[in-house]
Amino acid sequence: MVSEVKGTEIESPKQTHHQPHNDIVSPEIHANGYEVVTNNHYGGDAEFSHSHVALVHPHSLLPLPVPPEEISKPKQNDDVPSSFSTMPTIGSFLWQRSNDLSAAIAKRVSSFRQSMEEDNNGDNENRDVTEFNLSGVKVVVKQKLDDEEQPMKGRISFFSRSGCRDCTAVRRFFREKALDFVEINVDVFAERERELRERTGSASVPQIFFNEKLVGGLVALNSLRNSGEFDRRVKEMVAEKVAGDEAPFPPVYGFDCPENDRMDEMVVAVRVLRQRLPIQDRLKRMKMVKNCFEGNELVEALVHHLDCLQNEAVEIGKQLTRKHFIHHVFGENDFEEGNNLYRFLEHEPFIPRCFNFRGATNDNEPKIAAAISVRLTKIMSAILESYASDDRQHLDYGAISRSEEFRRYVNITQDLQRVNLLELSENEKLAFFLNLYNAMVIHAVISVGCPEGVIDRRSFFNDFLYVIGGHPYSLNVIKNGILRCNRRSPYSLVKPFSTGDRRLEVVLVKFNPLVHFGLCNGTKSSPKVRYFSPHRVVDELRGAAREFFENDGIEVDLEKRTVHLARDFKWFGGDFGQEKLEILKWLINYLDPNKAGLLTHLLGDGGPVHISYQNFDWSINSSVAIN
Repeated sequence: MVSEVKGTEIESPKQTHHQPHNDIVSPEIHANGYEVVTNNHYGGDAEFSHSHVALVHPHSLLPLPVPPEEISKPKQNDDVPSSFSTMPTIGSFLWQRSNDLSAAIAKRVSSFRQSMEEDNNGDNENRDVTEFNLSGVKVVVKQKLDDEEQPMKGRISFFSRSGCRDCTAVRRFFREKALDFVEINVDVFAERERELRERTGSASVPQIFFNEKLVGGLVALNSLRNSGEFDRRVKEMVAEKVAGDEAPFPPVYGFDCPENDRMDEMVVAVRVLRQRLPIQDRLKRMKMVKNCFEGNELVEALVHHLDCLQNEAVEIGKQLTRKHFIHHVFGENDFEEGNNLYRFLEHEPFIPRCFNFRGATNDNEPKIAAAISVRLTKIMSAILESYASDDRQHLDYGAISRSEEFRRYVNITQDLQRVNLLELSENEKLAFFLNLYNAMVIHAVISVGCPEGVIDRRSFFNDFLYVIGGHPYSLNVIKNGILRCNRRSPYSLVKPFSTGDRRLEVVLVKFNPLVHFGLCNGTKSSPKVRYFSPHRVVDELRGAAREFFENDGIEVDLEKRTVHLARDFKWFGGDFGQEKLEILKWLINYLDPNKAGLLTHLLGDGGPVHISYQNFDWSINSSVAIN
């Protein structure tokens, strides 16, 4: 007998030996949720007396089985949710989208390969750099050049001098060709000038060497370049040959050239006094004066230890004061015997903040101030030529700090400790302090860092000191005290030098407002850094002013009748004129014809003229980031 249960046919087992008395098929619900068909046999064997056949239905969330094509699909069960009946359609959609994406990627890669093959068949000059874009990815492929595969084994070197135009042309040519070279500046490395003469037979520069082979100067370089022989000569003589001992060797860091320095004639007396004088703190004028001694103590020490007369000891004390070995603590007199208090230069309170003082006073005979100025200028010019951009607007302070040129500059600044500035002429003094200001800014950025706020800038310009001629000089003192003839700085109520200050003797006699365009304070809005020669300093300042106004130092807006000036004209407007129109008339002399014509038109038509001031960019003029 056959019975239907939920559409599923169950065939009852065949009975061969016993005939059942009653054959009933009754469905039961098992505890686990399955339907169970129970066959009750009465009067039969024990194994057939009570048997169960379980009917298991698939879970409702499982997909339905799909019959083979040759077998007809059974009727869909109405109990299965209709949303799951569309699962094959969703899978087909995802499979189709995957195929489309794969086809798109394959097509893009195929087109890229085809374009690469076309480029390979084209001109070699047009395939140095290939750029192509994929979805979400940008790839730039740069062809590796032959000279990059094999770095040069030899060395290109040339002798130069600071401020030499031909040397600048050679340097620029090597940089454009991306060639490594060694520059030997004989103004910095004076000990190499003798080698230059021995190798070339003259002191003229530039002189170029490929390993030990002398090529010549700029004329020889241009001849090789114009004839097309330069690359071949470089490959033949430098790229494939190692530089031997005969080639000029690069400058070595940390080795100073021997100089003919001699000790000061007063150094014997100074050494005796440093050992014998009672240096101590004393109370004077209701003030505690540290590390000082009395004048009569100095006289007694000289008479007792140098076996000299009292008047001779007094004269020695005056000479020590004039040579800046000792100073009166209040700066009132040179030297007098009595209870006046004096102190050694190394005991001055400002000495710890002086960056050209290294533990002890320079006891060598002071050099001539003009000679020191020339020496410092040549070294700093060499630094700019090697570590500044071509337009001098950006400097690589990190490379400067690690250079041998800068190390030698710092050493030479020690000669300024007791130099006599009074022997400088007016133009020599102007050039000296302009150059020293620009050099001190570079030294300050390297030593203390770039100022980031108002407080840092105040410390930067006031607390970074050099001891020059026995007295402290900061950037603010040099600019406002010396170059601006002791004028107050912006937002200051007092002048740099008060009455009785010995530094007043160094102040320029005549003020030149063009000094503002020769000073670089290490920021992007300041004029570019440059160095001046004493004989042409005034003309060079005029050129600096014209260049400053050409580089957006002034803008004239005819429509709004407004002149946009650099922020310096707001801070130091009194240096250029008492009134705004007077300032604008002064500017016309340093403008190019176009801007001068516009400004003249505004001033001549009788209408109102407005002045606005540009924002000042205090960020550092560095070519690389500074930590």
